[in-house]
Amino acid sequence: MSLSRRGLLAAGGAAGALAATSGSAAARPGASVARSGDGGRVRTGFDRLAADGYARLSGQRVGVVTNPTGITRDVRHIVDVMHADDRVDIVAVFGPEHGFRGTAQAGGSEGRYNDPATGLPVYDTYLKSGQPLADIFTASGVETVVFDIQDAGARFYTYIWTLYDCMQAAALAGKRFVVLDRPNPVTGRAALGPVLDKAFATFVGREPISQAHGMTVTELAELFNGEFLTKPVELETVRMSGWRRSDFFDGTGLPWVPPSPNMPTPDTALVYSGTCLFEGTNLSEGRGTTRPFELLGAEGIDRKWAEAANALRLPGVRFREAYFAPTFSKFQGKTIGGVQLHIHDRKSYDPVRTGIALLVTAKRTWSGFAWRPDNWIDKLTGSAKVRTMIDAGARTDEVVGAWQSELAAFRAVRKRYLRY
Repeated sequence: MSLSRRGLLAAGGAAGALAATSGSAAARPGASVARSGDGGRVRTGFDRLAADGYARLSGQRVGVVTNPTGITRDVRHIVDVMHADDRVDIVAVFGPEHGFRGTAQAGGSEGRYNDPATGLPVYDTYLKSGQPLADIFTASGVETVVFDIQDAGARFYTYIWTLYDCMQAAALAGKRFVVLDRPNPVTGRAALGPVLDKAFATFVGREPISQAHGMTVTELAELFNGEFLTKPVELETVRMSGWRRSDFFDGTGLPWVPPSPNMPTPDTALVYSGTCLFEGTNLSEGRGTTRPFELLGAEGIDRKWAEAANALRLPGVRFREAYFAPTFSKFQGKTIGGVQLHIHDRKSYDPVRTGIALLVTAKRTWSGFAWRPDNWIDKLTGSAKVRTMIDAGARTDEVVGAWQSELAAFRAVRKRYLRY
């Protein structure tokens, strides 16, 4: 039997992917078996796709929407693995915010280029939607669009809206859409926070879902298709196996790749759905530090903020008076004061309530507190309600109480799409 060079490369890539799905530790000396909370190994959507010999992609010209998080358990990129496999006809890649290979900072992308590793054309999807994005899919020559990106669990993390926009564009272009699942890194236990008001829809929130959605990307894809897309796409989802809704990322055994430059660890994702709200203020949200979204501060803030936050006795978290000098973004090169979040019980920790409490106490203890002039906070929270209530002197519990009815309604819809 003869084997092409591409076939030889595929054998190595497929071996890595299949080892992640069916190989035993005994067969791989020195390997450790990483297990989820129920003792079973978590297999991603790609793991299961590869284990089935890519049958779902057979006979199709395939394009992949992905970024550096689209990896196998042995940290090979899925595009490299599939490109080397004769069973997959991969003809294009589509990069989101930060790009396919992840070279761009927040608010940036890599543009149109040919990938040096594979020679594949890479198209830029960032801030593209509707017919212009559909035209890109058509021009690329793909028949099936595959999505595989690690999410962070927050409504304003843009990859889920890249998913939404690509589904909508694929429907317009008459393309089939396949979503490969990965864990919600902060569990799928609960939906938390305010629900977007459509009047405030942007790329950090297209549709009315809660601020922390508690869903995986395949669940979100089915929700988008069933509830929000005027023209549903021909959708197929490939779920994980071995994942439970109570699993945090470190319980999955999967390797973590930062989904964006300021999401370095799963700990970042744990706080992000609450502390990202500080993007809407004149305080630093910790960009330019080794602990983005865990460090918050500004010039002139002292220990009073940490003391006020600790006095609330919020579940699962404590606040340390902290001083730091961001290397870029707000207060670049200046030493500023603020707080660092230390989570000691992540099961009881509520990131969104904590984020609101920090906004309330920052405004109360620091006279320099201000919202961004463009009211970006309204885009992040999904309405003007949080900003106006805090400005009116509302306490944390009052602000949180104001969104409970809308959250209950979303939870009822969400429940129909939970698959684990």
